[in-house]
Amino acid sequence: MSRLDTFVAPEPSVPLIKAMTVVNRVLMLRGVPGFRDLPPLNRIAGLRGIANVRHIDFPEADRARLAVVCGDGKATFITPNHPEFFTDWMIDKEIASHVCPLAAFWATNGVVNGLGRMAQKFWLANNLIAQIPGNSQAAREHSVGWALKGHGVLLHPEGSVGWHGDFVAPLMPGAAEMALEALKQSREAVRDLEVWIAPVVWKLAFIRDVEADLIKECAYVERSLKIEPAARTVALPDRVYRIYETLLSRDEEKSGIEPNRAALYAGRQDVLLSTMYRLLRDLLPEAEASASGDGIMRSARRFLRETGPADPELRKQVKSLSEAIARVQRVGDFAFSSETVTQEGLAEHVKRIRNDYCKGTMRDTLNRFLPQPAGPRRAYIRVPEPLAMHDFQGTPTDAMAEIRRRMQAALDEINEGLRLKTYRNPFHTG
Repeated sequence: MSRLDTFVAPEPSVPLIKAMTVVNRVLMLRGVPGFRDLPPLNRIAGLRGIANVRHIDFPEADRARLAVVCGDGKATFITPNHPEFFTDWMIDKEIASHVCPLAAFWATNGVVNGLGRMAQKFWLANNLIAQIPGNSQAAREHSVGWALKGHGVLLHPEGSVGWHGDFVAPLMPGAAEMALEALKQSREAVRDLEVWIAPVVWKLAFIRDVEADLIKECAYVERSLKIEPAARTVALPDRVYRIYETLLSRDEEKSGIEPNRAALYAGRQDVLLSTMYRLLRDLLPEAEASASGDGIMRSARRFLRETGPADPELRKQVKSLSEAIARVQRVGDFAFSSETVTQEGLAEHVKRIRNDYCKGTMRDTLNRFLPQPAGPRRAYIRVPEPLAMHDFQGTPTDAMAEIRRRMQAALDEINEGLRLKTYRNPFHTG
């Protein structure tokens, strides 16, 4: 394993972790009082808080519920939802600082190892674990060992950021698999150890109306993606939909489909994905004709991971089409289900577009790693009932299905107590 393909540091830096907790609370989240609302200083991300989370609502009862399953004599895997990039780690660090300050955090390999050796050294010293595609066993073994020491391990079972703060996507089984391995090892060592999966959810809500800011961001996206600017009379939700519909039409044309711009987005998306899956399957030498869409995507990832540079043009085509499918898929059922959409939901749509499509400039690169919200926000953190894996009788898939149910219920309860600005949802399928 090369120096730039490392999954974990030999030992995290405790002083750095403590220092980062302080920096996180001031510069990353809340900003500097007295400067964060003072023009033009409030245009400086570090002064207003890079994630611009002014307030954190984390009730003592929820902190206590998490604290009681962390520490000596317990192996705990903390599983938050994953609605937003960068802010995820900032809030995760805030949560861990209260109950398990030495917790290890799973992160994408591109963040830990993809930004050069200095950045890699910094992230590893902060106890981040790099998720290396196709080579995660060592990271899993380290995580189990770290959890058995009572420090805790935090990972996002939804996988990559989906930019959908009101919806918990299907969860991957890794946390439950590692929890069961920790339980197995503790019993083999004749240790009376509790093993827990502790779900956490957080919801971000604007503390003022940010419609004008979102309209400006839509205008930037239109310029960046060479989309004809919308008229000023176009309402914000229709402007966001218009951008997505234009991008969908472009993908349809590339796939040989004549766009029907009057048809429902969801139906057009289904036809497009079926066509793209077929095109990708035809590119792959070992893909089965009967394979599902997910199976075709797995075959594509395996092809790109294991195939050498013998046919660079084929690799380029497979990579490009796989990435296009992933982009189209990211507008999921959560976008179509409700007749209304909140201002926060529209902001997430815009951020998803910028992350997936706006590339090539320094501004776009910074936005992918440090996405700037449209305005100041409040974070609502809740801890559903943890799952005792030492008493659980089901499979890892069963465990994560139950964790997902608890997370979605807690998230729905947060939303029921909020009064958010809403609009007619142009994605709604009726």
